[in-house]
Amino acid sequence: MADVHKMETNQDQVQALQNRIQTLSAIVGRAQLAAKLGQQYGGDRDIYQALGYKQELTFADYYIRYKRQDIAKAIIDRPISATWRGTLEMLEADDDEDTEFEKAWRQLNKKLGLKSRFARADRLTSLGKYGVLLLGLDDVRTKEDFRHPVQTGTARKLLYVKPLSEYSAQIENWEARTDSERYGLPTVYRIEIQNPGDKTTSTLYAHHSRVIHIPGQLLEGEVEGMPELEVVFNRLQDLEKIVGGSAEMFWRGARPGYQGKVDDDYQMSQEEVDKLQEQVDEYEHNLRRMLINRGIDLSSLEQQVADPSNHVDIQIQMISAVKGIPKRVLTGSERGEQASTQDRNNWLDLIQERREEHAEPCIIRPFVDRCIEYKILPTPTQTEGEYSVNWPDLWAQSDKDKAEIGKTRAEALKSYGSNPTNQDIVPPDAFYQFFLGFESDDIQLINEMRDQAITEEEQEMTGIEKEEE
Repeated sequence: MADVHKMETNQDQVQALQNRIQTLSAIVGRAQLAAKLGQQYGGDRDIYQALGYKQELTFADYYIRYKRQDIAKAIIDRPISATWRGTLEMLEADDDEDTEFEKAWRQLNKKLGLKSRFARADRLTSLGKYGVLLLGLDDVRTKEDFRHPVQTGTARKLLYVKPLSEYSAQIENWEARTDSERYGLPTVYRIEIQNPGDKTTSTLYAHHSRVIHIPGQLLEGEVEGMPELEVVFNRLQDLEKIVGGSAEMFWRGARPGYQGKVDDDYQMSQEEVDKLQEQVDEYEHNLRRMLINRGIDLSSLEQQVADPSNHVDIQIQMISAVKGIPKRVLTGSERGEQASTQDRNNWLDLIQERREEHAEPCIIRPFVDRCIEYKILPTPTQTEGEYSVNWPDLWAQSDKDKAEIGKTRAEALKSYGSNPTNQDIVPPDAFYQFFLGFESDDIQLINEMRDQAITEEEQEMTGIEKEEE
């Protein structure tokens, strides 16, 4: 038995060494690729070096930008906030009766605040190449238990869900066996848990069965995607230069400087020079608003302040073009009330695509499927294990929109009904359909309600006439 254990230990060490070699090889390859960025004329000109752009970016670069630069935070937060706005429901059947699966989901969502945790994981994923959801199950008693696979024979309880970034959940081991269905995927994660109380971190190693892996925008690989800020990082640096430079320009240029011309026939004493220097220092530090001197003609220098708005707008345009976020949404309100109709439609299309291509297949379904596998949630029985994600309608009209549409239709109907000849040209049903945009069911309901109102009015008039007789 000792020999077998020793062989297994040696195999683990060999596997760990192979994983480290693969990781180092990938790092070297990325470094070589990054070194080619900005190269022109066979390497004689390096634009990245000349403009001060970083070639090799890390998670820390993106994280710092997100925390300290306003537009970087907007690039991440605006799409994510719109994606997860509203309630999130799992549906097993189309009828109004709740199934056991639907009830269990609502209870779990309410207990753990799953939608907000999904949004946090989405945000952390966007900052790096991937993010994870660490599942806190009831079979873990010590940190060492995280290393073991989840036993699926009995129903498990989900105690907590912890969103973590690429920085806090580093991949320790990869599956190197080509005959495994998980070939090229992580097997063990090195998790760093922050302890806010004493400002320390604790480390644990988690088996992949306890982790929901959420990749970023994938290209060739299946694990590490592109960080959201990577493609616009140069533009973010340019914006920092322009906006910060314009503030510095105003600080230095809006308040004019002065130049002094000494009279040819006047000779300043050292005492006068010292007093003038003292006044200038006080003026510079806002302790004095006037200068008193003799023999020197002081004149203000021309103010040097330029409008940076055009330069800022160019950078915003480039960011908007590549990220697909309309400028008014990116720089204005989150919901884009000030955006044009086309901008709003493009924005909602982007959010719908993000729900269908990222949020649902990469976050929600892997989590729900894992909960069904571990019997945290019951298996949907009415649909043979299938369920659907019920997202809020992005194109649903607000109360303000409904009021404006109703006002416009009322004015059109008033104009139509004020002239009897209009009905000879356009029949009422045609007016409802082509001018007011009503559906056939709506038109039928309107006609039925109108006929009913006429009938009731006739009955009322008949009753009045009988009473008079």
